[in-house]
Amino acid sequence: MDAVNLKCIYNTLTYIESNYDRQLSIKELEEVSNYSYRNIQRIFSYTCGETIGAYQKKRRVENAYKKILYTKENLTTIALQVGFANLASFSKAFKQHFGISPKEAKSGKVSLLTDTNVTPVISTILLKPEIIYLPARHVYYESTFTNYVNEDIEVLWDKFMENEFPATGVDYFGIIVDEPLIREKISCRYDACSSVQSGNQKLASKMILGGRYARFLHTGNYETIDETYEKIYSGWILNSNLEFAHTPMIECYLKYADHTNSDEDQLTAILLPLK
Repeated sequence: MDAVNLKCIYNTLTYIESNYDRQLSIKELEEVSNYSYRNIQRIFSYTCGETIGAYQKKRRVENAYKKILYTKENLTTIALQVGFANLASFSKAFKQHFGISPKEAKSGKVSLLTDTNVTPVISTILLKPEIIYLPARHVYYESTFTNYVNEDIEVLWDKFMENEFPATGVDYFGIIVDEPLIREKISCRYDACSSVQSGNQKLASKMILGGRYARFLHTGNYETIDETYEKIYSGWILNSNLEFAHTPMIECYLKYADHTNSDEDQLTAILLPLK
């Protein structure tokens, strides 16, 4: 697929993700993609393997599952928040996608969050995040669909870093668009992002951050970051009184592997969005 088509897909995906909870008009989709409705549907289906309508419906039920996991809202409120007309239509769509009802998902969220191989830890600094506010900002990005195998993400970053970015003054982020806990064995979307536009090609752009986050630090090789996530989920998140947002988690690469940094020098901030 050429760069023009890929950029239009990125723009369309971002627009749907930002407006998943309402009906999108044909005019909106044509304006954001710069294609006719028929053509953007064709390009989207070819690239993403599903129609725009199916993708939006998937985003609704997956964001609803995040709200079930991370907020205290009741199911009727969640159904309306993500764009369903009523609880019945929400429950039907949710069960079609996940194979369980929203009620079953709500009752099983503790076992899902604690289904890890680590013993919950309550004394480590990793479980005492800094609560920070981050302003919204533009980033420039490329995406991959992966089951969060580190090798896939490394391939994306190798390709991404072939772009001509300045040697200094650039922030790098990874955006975890989907929640891995509820997308087991399914390809999830991960975005490699920079705060500066590429010098050798025009990357797609979008806004990220903007709001309160719980900020955890992971020190060391990225291959061990799952251990930090497991400690957060099993040892901290269930005991926290904070209300979490359903927006994507973000990784900020404060020090990353290059010719100046060893594995031990790598430092990643894990940002969990808060309401």
